[in-house]
Amino acid sequence: MIKTLLIALLFGFAAGIASAQHHENGLAGNAPAAYSVQKTANDSWKGFERVNLSIGPHSAYFVNPKKSLDGNPWIWRASFPDWHTDIDSILLSKGFHVAYVNVDNQYGSPYALQVWDVFYRYLTAQQGFAAKVALEGVSRGGLYVYGWAKRNPDKVSCIYNEAPVCDIKSWPGGKLSGVGDTALWKELQQVYHFTEQQALAYHDNPIDNLDGLAAFKVPVMHIIGIDDKIVPNAENTNILAQRYTALGGPMMVYPVTAGPQELNGHHFPIEHPEQWANLIISYSYPVKKALPYNNYFNTRNGLTNSLIAFKSNKTATVAFLGGSITYNPGWREKISRYLTERFPATKFHFIQAGIPSLGSVPHSFRLQRDVLDSGKVDLMFVEAAVNDNVNGLDSLTEVKTLEGIVRHAKTANPAMDVVMMEFVDPDKIRDYNNGKTPFQIANHELIAGYYGLPSINLAKEVTDKLNNHEFSWQYDFKDLHPAIYGQELYFASIKSLLDKCFTDEQPAGKKSVNKSLPKPLNTLSISNGQYYSIQNARDLNGWAINPDWAPTDNTSTREGFVHKPMLIGTKSGSSLTLPFKGTAIGMAIVSGPDAGIISYSIDGGAEKSMDLYTQFSSWLYLPWYVTFSTDLKKGNHTLKLKIDNNKNTNSKGNTCQVIYFLTN
Repeated sequence: MIKTLLIALLFGFAAGIASAQHHENGLAGNAPAAYSVQKTANDSWKGFERVNLSIGPHSAYFVNPKKSLDGNPWIWRASFPDWHTDIDSILLSKGFHVAYVNVDNQYGSPYALQVWDVFYRYLTAQQGFAAKVALEGVSRGGLYVYGWAKRNPDKVSCIYNEAPVCDIKSWPGGKLSGVGDTALWKELQQVYHFTEQQALAYHDNPIDNLDGLAAFKVPVMHIIGIDDKIVPNAENTNILAQRYTALGGPMMVYPVTAGPQELNGHHFPIEHPEQWANLIISYSYPVKKALPYNNYFNTRNGLTNSLIAFKSNKTATVAFLGGSITYNPGWREKISRYLTERFPATKFHFIQAGIPSLGSVPHSFRLQRDVLDSGKVDLMFVEAAVNDNVNGLDSLTEVKTLEGIVRHAKTANPAMDVVMMEFVDPDKIRDYNNGKTPFQIANHELIAGYYGLPSINLAKEVTDKLNNHEFSWQYDFKDLHPAIYGQELYFASIKSLLDKCFTDEQPAGKKSVNKSLPKPLNTLSISNGQYYSIQNARDLNGWAINPDWAPTDNTSTREGFVHKPMLIGTKSGSSLTLPFKGTAIGMAIVSGPDAGIISYSIDGGAEKSMDLYTQFSSWLYLPWYVTFSTDLKKGNHTLKLKIDNNKNTNSKGNTCQVIYFLTN
């Protein structure tokens, strides 16, 4: 009888539990972020005060100690809160809080993790619980613990698991050596909205994608039965331990050999629970005070329009315009996933418009083709502060281009929301530590403030957190192209900004607010930047178009700037003219080891020269955007371009390779 009860408790074989699961499965497509937290009647648990709550349709509670430790440390039970409670009782007696929310029939699905997010925000923001929590999982609880921890490695002090499920193919799938459960396997597919093929191909099991947790050095403890046939160690804990420690994550595995091993080795006693409680305390207390993310962002006019689009429409488009920090895997992919999970009824189209080495000048001219030509954009993230610094862009031009990007975007769609982001580099850290605000940051904030855009100063945040000894640049962040730790930090901070906007803004209607643009700060901003075809060049003397350019040496190239038509001149004296219309003219080139010097004039004016060789040209055919003038009168103009006799001393030639001309 007792054994049957335990089986029903841990694996949900009982008919009543199956009925409850059916109810919650119907919720899996909802957006739990909108759930409110309500208090119900208080009672007691193990002699301690228990505060009972409801989160939408889910019951939850937290248990208060007689006297809380400073900082309110806490442990969060993922599943089966009345199983092996000794550790929780010990922690309560020593000043920890204990928390639990009932989503046990969701198998760690994105829906369940969204409910967890609501609970976490409530406990930390309204109850003052510590920002980092100890997570406790039993059996299927491992799916919740790792699902949430991998999305929030910055919020976890440690992980304690007993016989945790680490791969759904093992349990409930039973597709490896474990016995599995056919009915619960089908149910898991329902709550995840998976076909069986999709479930088998799922690549975010607890054993997968552990690099963020490892980067944050989250301590992990697994207590396992020596011969668990329901959740076999060989396909669960052993794989996770091997992968996690290989990534540098600290982990302890303790196989239980003493005492009765029941339910095919899945049930076992916990020897010396006080030892595990003391370990959890050592990882969680004293509570370390991290600088809060909201110190570094400004929501301004918020994201009301995109929130309306996400909630009301079946489809939405989000664009990411930036350089290599946007292009590289990391925060962008995590924000995309966050949006799809927070708004599960919306089909998102994500535009990846990050191109390494490019800053605000290229962005202003390529915005139309790389972003706006894809259709109506609801939300756009923009970053240029790092490459504008690396590329040596002057402050005035940066203001013109940043403002131009915003005006161009909002002219195309007045309801578009734009988030300005300012990433970190060593120069910005040095400036802040010397009491100076980098002008790239000031310019991004100037434009964001003038147009009421949310912005996030990640450069200041990283600097302050370094000075607060929260992590190391050398061993954690590592570079202006952040290592995994830095990508996770960027994601957490950007997500915090979005959470703030989406939680605070609950639009009553479904209509977007289309505010008219204010007068421009600079009347010559690049607000209609365009690519202008190389076919428009005239009077070609020594120039020719290569319809499919690729380097003949082993020098590296950038994606999108190779196997493209290019207008190429290689000999000094080669010349051309370009008729154009607008207030600005420039060109996008590929600057490689043989980049030369050009001379140019506009409308018969004074001739000027420009060295096209860059600090990167010796090893890279760099996409390089240059402007000849950005303050011309409106109307028709003519550019004259000639390859100079002189060349950079480091260059191997006199070449100029134009992929696009640029006009405004």
